[in-house]
Amino acid sequence: MTAGSPEMQNTCDITIFVACYNEERGIIASLETVLAALKEAGCSYDIVIIDDASTDRSVELVRAFQDGHSHEPITLYVNGTNQGLGANFAEGAFRGRGTYYRLVCGDNVESRETLVSVFRHLGEADIILTYPAEVRGRSWFRKVVSRSYTHLVNFLGGHRIRYYNGLPVNLRYNVMRWHSNSHGFGFQADLITRLLDLHATYIEIPVVQEERAGGRSKAFTFRNICSVGHSLVEILIRRIGKWVHPHSGCRPAGTIAVYRAMAPEAHERVAMSPQQQ
Repeated sequence: MTAGSPEMQNTCDITIFVACYNEERGIIASLETVLAALKEAGCSYDIVIIDDASTDRSVELVRAFQDGHSHEPITLYVNGTNQGLGANFAEGAFRGRGTYYRLVCGDNVESRETLVSVFRHLGEADIILTYPAEVRGRSWFRKVVSRSYTHLVNFLGGHRIRYYNGLPVNLRYNVMRWHSNSHGFGFQADLITRLLDLHATYIEIPVVQEERAGGRSKAFTFRNICSVGHSLVEILIRRIGKWVHPHSGCRPAGTIAVYRAMAPEAHERVAMSPQQQ
């Protein structure tokens, strides 16, 4: 992939990746909420929907929505087999055209106001992290699990982030370059800690979260728990690697010296002052 390749051409402010897996109850409301928030925030955008082999009417509903919004930059990709959220998150970054990139789940749990508050921070940092100032409808058990997970990731990665599952905004290039190999929900913590190790800038903003109103959560499936465990091991291994090679990840782009082959006459032109030219 080169600087001139299609994946590297940023033609809008942000790409929204909408994850869809058996989300017929919420997918259309999610798209309507996202479009309203983007327009209110004044962002230029494209929307990439990846259906992960749904067995319900999700694809049919999205296709009908596209027909009714043919002027909108909405593209639907349908997987033949289930790939997992982490894999689709990485794939969506290559399919988009935005400078920034964000996941929106297809169950419509984020309000327009929350999305607008996030989009209005575009350009302030490499990563825009969110954390729950309030979580409506979440059980005490889910709250305990969430807090424990955050503390564990901070301990393993050596950071002090408030929340790792808040659907952050990232530079799309960073997602393409550093995306996780995890297929489950742990991909976000893996990516965030990796970028922080590389000294990416970040801000944290509070949001109000709504717990999923219907359907079954996919967070506590056996496959996802195994995948999250894999991500935690990767985070720990990376931290151990920093102890062994403390400067291996400290390579901001601005500190790299670049030398390109040049013809002799080009060297002469570079050496001449503007007055001499």
